[in-house]
Amino acid sequence: MKTLVTGGAGFIGSTLVDRLLAEGHSVDVIDDLSSGSLANLAEARSNPDHQFQFHRLDIRDGAVAELIERRQPEIIFHLAAQIDVRVSVADPVLDAMINVIGSLHVLEGARRAGTRKVVFASSGGTIYGAPDGADLPVRESHPQVPISPYGVAKKVVGDYLAAYRVLHDLEFTALALANVYGPRQDPHGEAGVVAIFAGRLLSGEPCTIFGDGAQTRDYVYVDDVVDAFVRAADKGGGLVINIGTGVETSVNDLYATMAKVAGVDRAAVLAPARDGEVPRSALDAGRAEMQLGWKPWTDLATGSSAVLDYFANR
Repeated sequence: MKTLVTGGAGFIGSTLVDRLLAEGHSVDVIDDLSSGSLANLAEARSNPDHQFQFHRLDIRDGAVAELIERRQPEIIFHLAAQIDVRVSVADPVLDAMINVIGSLHVLEGARRAGTRKVVFASSGGTIYGAPDGADLPVRESHPQVPISPYGVAKKVVGDYLAAYRVLHDLEFTALALANVYGPRQDPHGEAGVVAIFAGRLLSGEPCTIFGDGAQTRDYVYVDDVVDAFVRAADKGGGLVINIGTGVETSVNDLYATMAKVAGVDRAAVLAPARDGEVPRSALDAGRAEMQLGWKPWTDLATGSSAVLDYFANR
């Protein structure tokens, strides 16, 4: 296939790029390198078959649609985004410009290029709002009532995808991702607690837990997530599909697991809870198994150990 990945220099995007190239597909990457890195694409850029091209471009730029029209990808994997809930709360206009307007540039490019399908990285941790504990793990039938601007933007793009499917015959699958973690994630950013903990544990710095640490998340490993994206290229048309493990892990338990793997015997530092974050989250991935033939296979201990090894070897 001729594919295009937005946000392809990020940790999920670059892992997807490597998988696509390994399977013999050609790949164009659009990324402005605001959070991604060319280092993540080192293997892709050395591709001997010249099946890879990198385009440094912000998806807020209307030139994105022109580039997509020119490159005419069969499948677009749309991962480029502002990913921090706290940033969306502090600056919802910035969040909407990137996550909504930027996505519309991508969809317009796809329409003009005759692209067959867009596979979109949605957010299972935010589009469902703050579900009651009795509703966990959340199914796709749960009402989408996001409580952060980031979640609202992801929901809105899902609505646009559904409209473009009817109006322009542009197929889509929206993968509602749980909390993705793995190698290449930024340990110095504001999102991605596994990478942040790994960086601090290895450097001997204290780790900070916001709130009481009882809040839960569904942590899913990046290789598992990339497998879902690849499967969604040909399956799951017109659907929102959860990609998670269905397991709730508290931040306290995550820290305890990672500290044990890292051989660190030190308590985390507690800080005030942050606005816009849901107290509990876990996703039912039954639809993913049914529609994509997908299941997660990496447990948290194995995955976090791989993250620690990755950062230790850098």
